Amino acid sequence: MASRSLPTIHADNRRWFTLGAMCFALFMVMLDNTVVNVALPSIQRDLNVSISNLEWTVNAYTLTFAVLLVTGGRLGDIFGRRRIFLFGVAIFGLSSLFIAFSQTDVWLVAGRAAQGVGAALMMPATLSIITNTFPPEERGKAIGTWAGASAIALAIGPVVGGFLVENVSWQSIFLINVPVAAIAVGVTLWAAHESRDESAPRFVDVPGVLTLTAGLGALVLSLVEGNGWGWGSPQIIALWVVSAVALTAFVLVERRSPAPMLDFSYFRSRSFLGANLVAFIVSFAMLAMFFFLALYMQNIHGYTPLQAGVRFLPSTVVIIFMGPISGRLADRIGPRIPMVAGLLLVAISLFWQGHLAVDSTYAFLVGAFVLMGLGMGLVMSPMSTAAMNAVDQAKAGAASGVLSMSRMVGGTFGVAIVGALISGLGRSKLTSLLPGASPARIDRLTSSLANGGAGIPGRAGAAVQTAFVDAMNVSLQIGAAVALVGALIAWILVADAPSAVAETSSLEARIELDLAEAGSAGGTPQGEVAERDLLRT
Repeated sequence: MASRSLPTIHADNRRWFTLGAMCFALFMVMLDNTVVNVALPSIQRDLNVSISNLEWTVNAYTLTFAVLLVTGGRLGDIFGRRRIFLFGVAIFGLSSLFIAFSQTDVWLVAGRAAQGVGAALMMPATLSIITNTFPPEERGKAIGTWAGASAIALAIGPVVGGFLVENVSWQSIFLINVPVAAIAVGVTLWAAHESRDESAPRFVDVPGVLTLTAGLGALVLSLVEGNGWGWGSPQIIALWVVSAVALTAFVLVERRSPAPMLDFSYFRSRSFLGANLVAFIVSFAMLAMFFFLALYMQNIHGYTPLQAGVRFLPSTVVIIFMGPISGRLADRIGPRIPMVAGLLLVAISLFWQGHLAVDSTYAFLVGAFVLMGLGMGLVMSPMSTAAMNAVDQAKAGAASGVLSMSRMVGGTFGVAIVGALISGLGRSKLTSLLPGASPARIDRLTSSLANGGAGIPGRAGAAVQTAFVDAMNVSLQIGAAVALVGALIAWILVADAPSAVAETSSLEARIELDLAEAGSAGGTPQGEVAERDLLRT
């Protein structure tokens, strides 16, 4: 029997194999984000974890992931994007294996923090490798496919997580990352070319890394703990002071650094600035919506996490199909119009959702979820395309890190601010619904808002449910207004076509790729040398 061999790699299909590897790794990261939430109750029972420590199962990952995204992107520019990507995949896979064999909550939290490090190295590299592999005229389609892989993971995450937790164990949701990581490593080594910023010195801007890490770390920690510790508490105020001082120091350090971690000239590009503002806004709106509507469906209507996850499918499935379509649309007409149209649809969806009642049926939400999927699908791929086309291709790693950080911090802001609004507005509503209740009782009822009044009988329980839904409605309507601001920003700042710098650097990169492949075959065509020399002049 003839032995099977790997498909032949050539210029036409290499980039698609590379895209497949990037999508596979991204799928693993995004799937892990969703399945962990489903497994938290089982983890709590099995390891006897306190509520505060259980929260750090999520927070440890969020902190390391958000804080190190820019650093991970820049390390790829300096030392090679494929190398840093592979390093990130290896850390993610090994930390997943470590978590699966955790015996205590300390092991679990340490493993989740390590997962965040791996994801922060991997995530910017996926987008920067795609940017360096595909020319501008195909980049939207490629990024649309990449975004579609993310949406598939978001769609099936709760379903897969619920099935594995119920029928196997919570450890299995981490063990599945190990073979996925191994496949991603194998395909990347086989198909992907190495790329880096050849103009960048081969050393790390350590002062920049330290000040950025301290500033972002303090900011993100204040956001994830603000509702629990109290926004006016000494701890939160101290974190804001540390964040302000560290981020100011970061700006001063970077302006004087010969090889800065973040080149602030990126933000002179209106499209890059606009894409990052939109990334912040759209993540703010989307994650807050998913988080608090999940609480509404589970705590008000009594759905299980799996049942609630399935009911979000009208949004996530539409995003899966719209991602590649909007990417191709951005290739043809530019990213601005799809982004504006998508943000308008997001605003309409959020305004629709902001009219829920305690007894609203799921049928009321289906149309709004479809609109949200259409809107997010129209925004995500063109947004990434606009950002990556706005900078020199050699700087793609750091630019991708900034975009990923904008999305991550935007989502964290969304959940924190909406949570604060629900707490404040809910307390006010409870005071009006229960005029005879003491301040201490109002405080206790306010703390149970997120639980939907579970276990609270009679009039008080009904008041908690009404207060939660009313406060959530106001928050969703505010989210709709924020999405409208995002549409205005996209219309004003985002260009309709790739920048000349991006097009030129892409053409040069393709010529270099052809030369490399020709050299590996034993020759360098003189016509291509002349074309490269002409381009560089």
